[in-house]
Amino acid sequence: MGGVLQDGEWKTEESFAGEDGRYDRQPSRFRDWVTKDGSPGPDGQKGYQAEVGRYHLYVSYACPWAHRALILRALKGLEKMIPISVVNWLMRGDGWTFKDGPGVSPDPMGHEKLHQIYQKADPNVSGKATVPVLWDKKTGTIVNNESSEIIRMLTRAFDDLGAKPLDTYPEALRDEIDEVNDRVYSTVNNGVYKAGFAETQSAYEDEVGPLFDSLDWLEDRLKGQIYLVGGQLTEADIRLLTTLLRFDAVYYSHFKCNIRRIADYENLHAYVLRLAAFPEIRDTIHMDHIKGHYYGSHRSINPTGIVPVGPDLDFETAS
Repeated sequence: MGGVLQDGEWKTEESFAGEDGRYDRQPSRFRDWVTKDGSPGPDGQKGYQAEVGRYHLYVSYACPWAHRALILRALKGLEKMIPISVVNWLMRGDGWTFKDGPGVSPDPMGHEKLHQIYQKADPNVSGKATVPVLWDKKTGTIVNNESSEIIRMLTRAFDDLGAKPLDTYPEALRDEIDEVNDRVYSTVNNGVYKAGFAETQSAYEDEVGPLFDSLDWLEDRLKGQIYLVGGQLTEADIRLLTTLLRFDAVYYSHFKCNIRRIADYENLHAYVLRLAAFPEIRDTIHMDHIKGHYYGSHRSINPTGIVPVGPDLDFETAS
Protein backbone atom coordinates (compact mmCIF):
# COMPACT_ATOMS: atom_id res chain seq x y z
CA MET A 1 0.00 0.00 0.00
CA GLY A 2 1.42 3.39 -0.88
CA GLY A 3 1.85 6.02 -3.58
CA VAL A 4 3.38 6.01 -7.02
CA LEU A 5 5.91 8.23 -8.76
CA GLN A 6 4.52 9.39 -12.12
CA ASP A 7 6.06 12.25 -14.11
CA GLY A 8 7.91 13.41 -10.99
CA GLU A 9 4.73 13.58 -8.88
CA TRP A 10 3.79 11.21 -6.06
CA LYS A 11 0.17 10.12 -6.36
CA THR A 12 -1.91 8.26 -3.83
CA GLU A 13 -3.17 4.75 -4.44
CA GLU A 14 -6.74 5.81 -5.14
CA SER A 15 -5.48 7.29 -8.43
CA PHE A 16 -4.70 3.84 -9.82
CA ALA A 17 -7.98 3.02 -11.58
CA GLY A 18 -7.58 2.62 -15.33
CA GLU A 19 -9.70 4.01 -18.11
CA ASP A 20 -12.18 1.18 -17.64
CA GLY A 21 -12.69 2.21 -14.00
CA ARG A 22 -10.96 -0.89 -12.64
CA TYR A 23 -8.29 -0.79 -9.96
CA ASP A 24 -4.91 -2.09 -11.07
CA ARG A 25 -2.37 -2.89 -8.32
CA GLN A 26 1.17 -2.14 -9.43
CA PRO A 27 3.90 -4.83 -9.03
CA SER A 28 6.55 -4.52 -6.33
CA ARG A 29 9.90 -3.12 -7.45
CA PHE A 30 12.56 -4.71 -5.19
CA ARG A 31 12.59 -8.51 -5.07
CA ASP A 32 15.90 -9.71 -3.58
CA TRP A 33 16.02 -12.19 -0.71
CA VAL A 34 17.47 -12.62 2.80
CA THR A 35 18.72 -16.16 3.43
CA LYS A 36 20.55 -17.84 6.32
CA ASP A 37 23.91 -17.76 4.54
CA GLY A 38 23.43 -15.20 1.78
CA SER A 39 22.79 -17.81 -0.89
CA PRO A 40 20.31 -16.97 -3.68
CA GLY A 41 16.58 -16.87 -3.00
CA PRO A 42 14.19 -19.68 -4.01
CA ASP A 43 13.91 -18.43 -7.59
CA GLY A 44 17.53 -17.37 -7.94
CA GLN A 45 17.10 -13.88 -6.49
CA LYS A 46 20.19 -12.06 -5.21
CA GLY A 47 20.84 -13.24 -1.64
CA TYR A 48 21.63 -11.22 1.48
CA GLN A 49 22.87 -12.98 4.62
CA ALA A 50 20.72 -12.91 7.74
CA GLU A 51 22.49 -10.97 10.49
CA VAL A 52 21.29 -9.50 13.77
CA GLY A 53 20.76 -5.73 13.42
CA ARG A 54 21.62 -5.58 9.72
CA TYR A 55 18.09 -4.97 8.46
CA HIS A 56 15.48 -2.32 9.14
CA LEU A 57 11.77 -2.73 8.42
CA TYR A 58 9.59 0.20 7.37
CA VAL A 59 5.89 -0.35 8.03
CA SER A 60 2.51 1.27 8.42
CA TYR A 61 0.21 0.08 11.18
CA ALA A 62 -2.65 0.93 8.82
CA CYS A 63 -1.54 -1.19 5.88
CA PRO A 64 -2.66 -4.85 5.73
CA TRP A 65 0.37 -5.80 3.62
CA ALA A 66 2.82 -4.31 6.14
CA HIS A 67 0.77 -5.83 8.95
CA ARG A 68 1.70 -9.29 7.64
CA ALA A 69 5.38 -8.53 8.20
CA LEU A 70 4.73 -7.10 11.67
CA ILE A 71 2.87 -10.26 12.70
CA LEU A 72 5.64 -12.57 11.42
CA ARG A 73 8.30 -10.44 13.10
CA ALA A 74 6.44 -10.72 16.41
CA LEU A 75 5.61 -14.43 16.14
CA LYS A 76 9.25 -15.22 15.33
CA GLY A 77 10.56 -13.02 18.16
CA LEU A 78 12.57 -10.83 15.80
CA GLU A 79 11.84 -7.47 17.42
CA LYS A 80 15.41 -6.96 18.65
CA MET A 81 17.00 -8.36 15.50
CA ILE A 82 14.99 -6.23 13.05
CA PRO A 83 14.01 -2.74 14.29
CA ILE A 84 11.15 -0.88 12.64
CA SER A 85 10.10 2.59 11.62
CA VAL A 86 6.36 3.36 11.49
CA VAL A 87 5.00 5.92 9.04
CA ASN A 88 2.18 8.32 9.78
CA TRP A 89 -1.27 6.92 9.03
CA LEU A 90 -2.29 9.87 6.81
CA MET A 91 -1.17 9.45 3.21
CA ARG A 92 -1.82 12.37 0.90
CA GLY A 93 0.13 13.94 -1.98
CA ASP A 94 3.56 13.09 -0.58
CA GLY A 95 2.70 9.44 0.01
CA TRP A 96 3.79 7.88 3.30
CA THR A 97 5.65 10.27 5.60
CA PHE A 98 7.26 10.21 9.04
CA LYS A 99 5.31 13.23 10.25
CA ASP A 100 5.07 13.08 14.04
CA GLY A 101 2.01 11.49 15.57
CA PRO A 102 0.94 8.83 18.08
CA GLY A 103 2.69 5.55 17.26
CA VAL A 104 4.85 7.06 14.52
CA SER A 105 8.58 6.34 14.74
CA PRO A 106 11.10 8.26 12.62
CA ASP A 107 13.46 7.03 9.96
CA PRO A 108 16.90 6.56 11.57
CA MET A 109 18.47 7.94 8.37
CA GLY A 110 16.51 11.15 8.86
CA HIS A 111 14.24 11.05 5.82
CA GLU A 112 10.88 12.78 6.11
CA LYS A 113 9.12 10.77 3.38
CA LEU A 114 9.18 7.11 2.43
CA HIS A 115 9.76 7.78 -1.26
CA GLN A 116 13.12 9.36 -0.32
CA ILE A 117 14.24 5.94 0.90
CA TYR A 118 13.25 4.44 -2.44
CA GLN A 119 15.22 7.13 -4.23
CA LYS A 120 18.21 6.51 -1.95
CA ALA A 121 18.17 2.86 -3.03
CA ASP A 122 17.74 3.81 -6.69
CA PRO A 123 17.83 7.46 -7.82
CA ASN A 124 16.02 6.46 -11.03
CA VAL A 125 13.26 4.54 -9.29
CA SER A 126 9.72 4.79 -10.61
CA GLY A 127 6.58 3.06 -9.46
CA LYS A 128 5.11 2.59 -6.00
CA ALA A 129 6.65 3.70 -2.71
CA THR A 130 4.90 1.11 -0.58
CA VAL A 131 5.23 -0.55 2.79
CA PRO A 132 6.59 -2.87 3.98
CA VAL A 133 10.17 -2.10 3.01
CA LEU A 134 13.07 -4.29 4.12
CA TRP A 135 16.21 -2.13 4.13
CA ASP A 136 19.80 -3.43 4.29
CA LYS A 137 21.93 -1.08 6.37
CA LYS A 138 25.18 -2.76 5.27
CA THR A 139 24.80 -2.13 1.54
CA GLY A 140 22.46 0.85 1.80
CA THR A 141 19.64 -0.44 -0.35
CA ILE A 142 16.17 -1.94 -0.32
CA VAL A 143 16.24 -5.72 -0.32
CA ASN A 144 12.54 -6.28 -0.86
CA ASN A 145 9.21 -4.44 -0.78
CA GLU A 146 6.90 -7.38 -1.51
CA SER A 147 5.08 -8.43 1.67
CA SER A 148 4.40 -12.01 0.59
CA GLU A 149 8.14 -12.55 0.10
CA ILE A 150 9.24 -10.68 3.22
CA ILE A 151 7.13 -12.95 5.44
CA ARG A 152 8.71 -16.03 3.88
CA MET A 153 12.17 -14.64 4.62
CA LEU A 154 11.24 -13.89 8.23
CA THR A 155 9.81 -17.35 8.84
CA ARG A 156 13.12 -19.13 8.13
CA ALA A 157 16.16 -16.96 7.46
CA PHE A 158 16.83 -15.97 11.09
CA ASP A 159 16.30 -19.37 12.74
CA ASP A 160 20.01 -19.95 13.39
CA LEU A 161 20.27 -16.54 15.07
CA GLY A 162 17.73 -17.21 17.81
CA ALA A 163 14.35 -16.76 16.13
CA LYS A 164 11.45 -18.66 17.66
CA PRO A 165 10.79 -22.11 16.10
CA LEU A 166 7.78 -21.42 13.89
CA ASP A 167 7.60 -22.39 10.22
CA THR A 168 4.58 -20.75 8.57
CA TYR A 169 5.39 -22.23 5.16
CA PRO A 170 6.17 -25.92 5.86
CA GLU A 171 7.22 -27.90 2.83
CA ALA A 172 4.53 -30.57 3.23
CA LEU A 173 1.73 -27.97 3.09
CA ARG A 174 3.08 -25.60 0.45
CA ASP A 175 0.86 -26.67 -2.42
CA GLU A 176 -2.29 -26.25 -0.35
CA ILE A 177 -1.08 -22.98 1.17
CA ASP A 178 -0.34 -21.62 -2.30
CA GLU A 179 -3.77 -22.66 -3.53
CA VAL A 180 -5.53 -20.89 -0.65
CA ASN A 181 -3.27 -17.84 -0.98
CA ASP A 182 -4.00 -17.47 -4.68
CA ARG A 183 -7.75 -17.31 -4.19
CA VAL A 184 -7.61 -15.18 -1.06
CA TYR A 185 -5.21 -12.68 -2.62
CA SER A 186 -7.19 -12.20 -5.81
CA THR A 187 -10.69 -12.03 -4.37
CA VAL A 188 -10.26 -10.98 -0.72
CA ASN A 189 -6.94 -9.23 0.04
CA ASN A 190 -6.94 -7.36 -3.26
CA GLY A 191 -10.66 -7.85 -3.87
CA VAL A 192 -11.64 -5.25 -1.28
CA TYR A 193 -9.39 -2.72 -3.03
CA LYS A 194 -10.71 -3.59 -6.48
CA ALA A 195 -14.23 -2.96 -5.18
CA GLY A 196 -13.32 0.10 -3.13
CA PHE A 197 -11.31 1.90 -5.80
CA ALA A 198 -13.59 0.97 -8.71
CA GLU A 199 -14.80 4.01 -10.61
CA THR A 200 -17.73 2.45 -12.47
CA GLN A 201 -20.75 0.52 -11.22
CA SER A 202 -19.93 -2.50 -13.36
CA ALA A 203 -16.31 -2.65 -12.17
CA TYR A 204 -17.47 -2.48 -8.55
CA GLU A 205 -20.14 -5.16 -8.93
CA ASP A 206 -17.73 -7.45 -10.79
CA GLU A 207 -15.47 -7.50 -7.71
CA VAL A 208 -17.98 -7.56 -4.86
CA GLY A 209 -19.51 -10.85 -6.03
CA PRO A 210 -16.25 -12.88 -6.03
CA LEU A 211 -15.25 -11.28 -2.71
CA PHE A 212 -18.31 -12.60 -0.92
CA ASP A 213 -18.18 -15.92 -2.77
CA SER A 214 -14.71 -16.37 -1.27
CA LEU A 215 -15.80 -15.27 2.20
CA ASP A 216 -18.59 -17.86 2.01
CA TRP A 217 -16.01 -20.45 0.90
CA LEU A 218 -13.72 -19.55 3.80
CA GLU A 219 -16.64 -19.74 6.23
CA ASP A 220 -17.34 -23.28 5.05
CA ARG A 221 -13.65 -24.23 5.08
CA LEU A 222 -13.32 -23.19 8.73
CA LYS A 223 -16.24 -25.34 9.82
CA GLY A 224 -14.78 -27.72 12.40
CA GLN A 225 -11.18 -26.53 12.07
CA ILE A 226 -9.08 -23.84 13.71
CA TYR A 227 -6.72 -22.91 10.87
CA LEU A 228 -7.01 -22.75 7.08
CA VAL A 229 -4.41 -25.39 6.21
CA GLY A 230 -3.04 -28.48 7.93
CA GLY A 231 -4.33 -27.87 11.43
CA GLN A 232 -1.57 -25.35 12.19
CA LEU A 233 -0.88 -21.66 11.86
CA THR A 234 0.53 -20.90 8.42
CA GLU A 235 1.13 -17.84 6.27
CA ALA A 236 -2.30 -18.46 4.72
CA ASP A 237 -3.87 -17.48 8.06
CA ILE A 238 -1.70 -14.39 8.47
CA ARG A 239 -2.36 -13.19 4.93
CA LEU A 240 -6.12 -13.55 5.39
CA LEU A 241 -6.25 -12.19 8.93
CA THR A 242 -4.94 -8.72 8.16
CA THR A 243 -7.81 -8.16 5.73
CA LEU A 244 -10.44 -9.59 8.08
CA LEU A 245 -9.28 -7.35 10.94
CA ARG A 246 -10.01 -4.28 8.81
CA PHE A 247 -13.18 -5.52 7.16
CA ASP A 248 -16.02 -4.43 9.45
CA ALA A 249 -14.38 -1.13 10.44
CA VAL A 250 -13.26 -0.06 6.97
CA TYR A 251 -14.01 -2.22 3.95
CA TYR A 252 -17.67 -2.82 4.81
CA SER A 253 -18.53 0.88 4.70
CA HIS A 254 -15.63 2.81 3.17
CA PHE A 255 -15.11 0.35 0.28
CA LYS A 256 -18.84 -0.53 -0.01
CA CYS A 257 -18.20 -4.24 0.67
CA ASN A 258 -21.44 -4.33 2.60
CA ILE A 259 -23.32 -7.50 1.71
CA ARG A 260 -22.28 -9.01 5.05
CA ARG A 261 -19.92 -8.17 7.91
CA ILE A 262 -17.32 -10.60 9.21
CA ALA A 263 -19.32 -10.47 12.45
CA ASP A 264 -22.20 -12.06 10.50
CA TYR A 265 -20.10 -15.17 9.75
CA GLU A 266 -20.03 -17.60 12.66
CA ASN A 267 -16.78 -19.37 11.77
CA LEU A 268 -14.87 -16.44 10.29
CA HIS A 269 -15.75 -14.24 13.25
CA ALA A 270 -14.60 -16.88 15.74
CA TYR A 271 -11.44 -17.36 13.69
CA VAL A 272 -10.58 -13.65 13.87
CA LEU A 273 -11.16 -13.62 17.63
CA ARG A 274 -8.89 -16.66 18.13
CA LEU A 275 -6.02 -15.25 16.13
CA ALA A 276 -6.36 -11.70 17.46
CA ALA A 277 -6.09 -13.12 20.99
CA PHE A 278 -2.49 -14.24 20.35
CA PRO A 279 -0.48 -11.71 22.43
CA GLU A 280 2.05 -11.29 19.61
CA ILE A 281 -0.71 -10.53 17.11
CA ARG A 282 -2.79 -8.37 19.46
CA ASP A 283 0.12 -5.98 19.97
CA THR A 284 0.37 -5.37 16.20
CA ILE A 285 -3.25 -4.19 15.81
CA HIS A 286 -3.67 -0.40 15.80
CA MET A 287 -7.22 0.49 14.82
CA ASP A 288 -6.58 4.21 15.27
CA HIS A 289 -4.00 4.10 12.46
CA ILE A 290 -6.19 1.81 10.34
CA LYS A 291 -9.32 3.98 10.46
CA GLY A 292 -7.39 7.23 10.36
CA HIS A 293 -5.59 6.14 7.21
CA TYR A 294 -8.46 4.87 5.11
CA TYR A 295 -11.06 7.48 6.01
CA GLY A 296 -8.58 10.35 6.17
CA SER A 297 -6.43 9.58 3.14
CA HIS A 298 -8.91 8.53 0.46
CA ARG A 299 -10.60 11.86 -0.18
CA SER A 300 -12.05 10.78 -3.52
CA ILE A 301 -14.08 8.24 -1.55
CA ASN A 302 -14.55 10.21 1.69
CA PRO A 303 -14.19 13.90 0.77
CA THR A 304 -14.60 15.25 4.31
CA GLY A 305 -11.91 13.02 5.79
CA ILE A 306 -14.11 12.42 8.83
CA VAL A 307 -13.13 9.23 10.68
CA PRO A 308 -16.11 7.34 12.15
CA VAL A 309 -16.12 6.67 15.88
CA GLY A 310 -17.40 3.09 15.54
CA PRO A 311 -17.89 0.27 15.19
CA ASP A 312 -17.03 -1.50 18.45
CA LEU A 313 -15.11 -4.63 17.47
CA ASP A 314 -15.07 -7.76 19.60
CA PHE A 315 -11.39 -8.51 18.99
CA GLU A 316 -10.35 -5.18 20.51
CA THR A 317 -11.53 -6.36 23.93
CA ALA A 318 -11.20 -10.15 23.57
CA SER A 319 -8.66 -11.84 25.86
